[in-house]
Amino acid sequence: MSTKSRERLYGTAIRIAAEQAARARKQADRLACIAWNKLMLEASGPAQPSPTLGDALNAGFGYLEVRCLGCDTNQTVALDIVRRPKLTPIHELERYMRCKDCSQLRGYPYKRSALVALRETKISAGHPASVWWPGER
Repeated sequence: MSTKSRERLYGTAIRIAAEQAARARKQADRLACIAWNKLMLEASGPAQPSPTLGDALNAGFGYLEVRCLGCDTNQTVALDIVRRPKLTPIHELERYMRCKDCSQLRGYPYKRSALVALRETKISAGHPASVWWPGER
């Protein structure tokens, strides 16, 4: 006479609980990113505290919109190619952002930028740049 294995007895319940936990983490990350976007766009900052790079990618926000303060252009940066640990907060990426056009014009890396919001898509004609707070220039 044999007994049923623990995998057979509890395996399905463990897998279901793990799937529910993954869905809950994804929903929590999404809500954290949406809250940070509202803080940045509607309440004019501050950028700290911000979700981590891994949280943004898990929530489906694959792009960070950055605004150059030199030439007033908005650009998106793909978060999946950023070479930083996934535990890096989004607000720490601001110091590494450089505007390519302003840097070429000045002849040195031009680093004056501001974080705008996390985005699911790149900036294009169909998905224009985000609108900042009303007190802007």
